[in-house]
This record gives sequence, C-alpha cells and structure tokens, in this order.
Amino acid sequence: MEARAYLKSAKISPTKVRAIVDLVKGKSVDEALVLLKYSNRKAAYILKKLLESAVANALEQGMDVDDFKVLNVTANDGIKLKRYRARAMGRAGRIIKRTSNITVIIGK
Repeated sequence: MEARAYLKSAKISPTKVRAIVDLVKGKSVDEALVLLKYSNRKAAYILKKLLESAVANALEQGMDVDDFKVLNVTANDGIKLKRYRARAMGRAGRIIKRTSNITVIIGK
C-alpha cells in the first residue's frame, strides 16, 4: 500500500532538490515533515507541500498513515527554458533555466 504525489516543471534546479531529498528518504512521514518545516531552503518548502499532498492522497484512498514512511523521492530534469543575454561585441550568451519533475512515494 503506497500513495504518490507528483510535481512537474517546478521552477528549481534538480540538483538543489536532491540535496534536500537525502534528508527525508527512509524517515517516517511525521519526522520528514518536521525536518522540512525547519529547513530554510526553497526545495524544502516545495517537498513539504508535496509530502502533504501524498498524505492527503493516502487518506483519500482510506489508508492509515500513522506508520507510513517516505519510501522514495526522485527529482528528475524537467523542461529547460532557454534564454539569451547580450554579451560583448554583439554576441549572445545562452542562459538555461532548469526545472524539476519531483515524485514522492509514501508507504509501509
């Protein structure tokens, strides 16, 4: 029995999300929520909202989430927004704004 929550095209680099993912993998849901609440990183706020969504999905399916753990969290590349900035001598410098596809799986 497991519940999932997805977030696609989050405006944060997957590298920044993966730093926070290691904090919550394998922890109980309550402990993970407390860790994310007191971390002052943007990725922690996003993961906290996503974890709460996974808990709500489990409750909607009629599961008992008291002893659920965070089974897996993945942060993969989303779409890349390509932008350009003016550089010297009439050239253009490319700026790539990365996004993330994040998945949270909770279960026993």
